[in-house]
Amino acid sequence: MATWNVNSVKQRLPRLLPWLDERRPDVVCLQETKLADDAFTALLAEPLAERGYEFALNGEVQWNGVALLSRVGLDDVVRGIPDGPGFPHQEARAVSATCGGVRVHSVYVPNGRVPESDHYYYKLKWLAALKDVVAAGPKEVLVCGDINIAPTDADVFDPEAYVGHTHVTEPERAALDEIVQLGLHDVVRDRWPDERVFTYWDYRAGMFHKDLGMRIDLVLAGSPVADRVAAAWVDRHARKGTGPSDHAPVVVDLDEAPDGDIGPLVPPPSFRGRTGKLPQSR
Repeated sequence: MATWNVNSVKQRLPRLLPWLDERRPDVVCLQETKLADDAFTALLAEPLAERGYEFALNGEVQWNGVALLSRVGLDDVVRGIPDGPGFPHQEARAVSATCGGVRVHSVYVPNGRVPESDHYYYKLKWLAALKDVVAAGPKEVLVCGDINIAPTDADVFDPEAYVGHTHVTEPERAALDEIVQLGLHDVVRDRWPDERVFTYWDYRAGMFHKDLGMRIDLVLAGSPVADRVAAAWVDRHARKGTGPSDHAPVVVDLDEAPDGDIGPLVPPPSFRGRTGKLPQSR
């Protein structure tokens, strides 16, 4: 499975479809689709069907928008967070469904803009509502997407550069930790505890080429799912080239059965990161 903030699915179409063909994920969580549901369907229904994907949407014109693509089932779809907060109305920031026996949430957490602003407090309320949804659901769960929080100082290129900004404040991190404490695992950090791992780089000032980024796109897995993780990594190659998103996809391979009958899966050499090393399989 994978999660990717595409920063406009229409703009990213020349990158998204070839990426689906190359990586062939069974489940994909997309964020910042920036398309109303009917426009997304008109644009992508045929090419996704050709690739075997069903999809569930929660979109809006120009802003926000999330999607779930699945080739392993798409049941019990829920758009948004029931009774969740709005700004002032509910925004298109969440969609969930059961895919292959796992409850998958594709989420685009509010940015927060400026600490102590109305949008910042909206972000905290939104995270609390997400926690309630996850707590009420099954343990076989994946919460995936652009969380807009760097969990620790190790997840930003320079903590001093972010002093006084959102994404790193203690209330935001505490709200994220409350979700994790439900029994979820940050599978990329679990797999790469000491690596410099980022998922977002600003377009400006050559930030990507200098590797001056943040890790704000997460895959949080309930214990039964985390136990099946065979590999987890950031697909930096999708951030290169012409017309990329400012985010890279996060990819997680799961064994098909908890007993590991299929054996560990590791990405091919093209997935090697900055160190040139492959992820450790388990």
